[in-house]
Amino acid sequence: MAEKRKRFEPETILPSTIKNKDKRAEVHSKLKHQKKLEKKKRAKARDAAEKQALELGQEPQPRQAPRTIENTRELDETVCKPDDEELFAGNDADEFSSIMKRDRTPKILITTCRFYSTRGPAFVKELMSVIPNAHYYKRGTYDLKKIVEYANNQEFTSIIVVHTSRREPDALLVIGVPDGPTAHFKLSNLVLRKDIKNHGNPTSHDPELVLNNFTTRLGNRVGRLIMSLFPQDPNFRGRRVVTFHNQRDFIFFRHHRYIFDTKEDKSGSSSTNKKLKDENGEKKPKEKVVARLQECGPRFTLKLVTLQHGTFDTKGGEFEWVHKILISGSDGLSGEGAVVSIDVDTETWPNKFVL
Repeated sequence: MAEKRKRFEPETILPSTIKNKDKRAEVHSKLKHQKKLEKKKRAKARDAAEKQALELGQEPQPRQAPRTIENTRELDETVCKPDDEELFAGNDADEFSSIMKRDRTPKILITTCRFYSTRGPAFVKELMSVIPNAHYYKRGTYDLKKIVEYANNQEFTSIIVVHTSRREPDALLVIGVPDGPTAHFKLSNLVLRKDIKNHGNPTSHDPELVLNNFTTRLGNRVGRLIMSLFPQDPNFRGRRVVTFHNQRDFIFFRHHRYIFDTKEDKSGSSSTNKKLKDENGEKKPKEKVVARLQECGPRFTLKLVTLQHGTFDTKGGEFEWVHKILISGSDGLSGEGAVVSIDVDTETWPNKFVL
């Protein structure tokens, strides 16, 4: 008796192994369509199982959470804990404690580098509309140390220097007065207010400040430096919100106004969603209040480069943190980036950051 030949299912052909471009694209589209159908089939089966479990009075199986960089990251030792008494004691004695306790009102001096472009003044103008009590001073030929001395005599609390390169703002230097620290940020993806579609115009009310994911000790220090630029008693009547969102050691800046609109409530059944009657007996639709955001601009991204003790000093200054790319490791603002603090050669360092 002859043995039956075993039938094997045809193996899946990888598109990368096909040399012909048209055939490779055809196989790729077929595989993509097949995966899409299988995904829909699994979703349909899962929904049917959940529906059946609810009808039987049982709890449906919990859905699997997708694997992301955030939920698969290793725990970082530098992440601040809610009961860290040492951190709270350090916050009460740091350079920003007087502003956080409202003993001092933030007063910001904004200037530029010696050579600035056309977009530089436009960015400074919008920055002044974002930060309350900000004053612009033309840089001229003054050294930065002289500007720090002048700001200290005039009772300024912080200095912001906008650096431009190739007609584009590319860096921000934030200096705390009089005791520091000094933070150097790389600036990218700048979008001015006039380039934002359907943008709004901000009012003069003090904004609300939102900081996200500044969870490590370094992130806590940088977050308090940012908080020291804004008053600690926002005016909620203005409905302004300034957001600094940290994700993978990139700080995304957004400036919004939230608006309350009244819209017709179309939710619910026809019996419960009957039209109401006004004083004249005419029918009027049921309304609900909906909140929405309107971006005011500008929009940009920051990346911390250095954090220095005290005011700006390239020769004798002590750098408490310097960005350096590594293969592995984490000590960033949110425990996400591959960065670490290193020793700096102060002889060659001033040539790199000339402001």
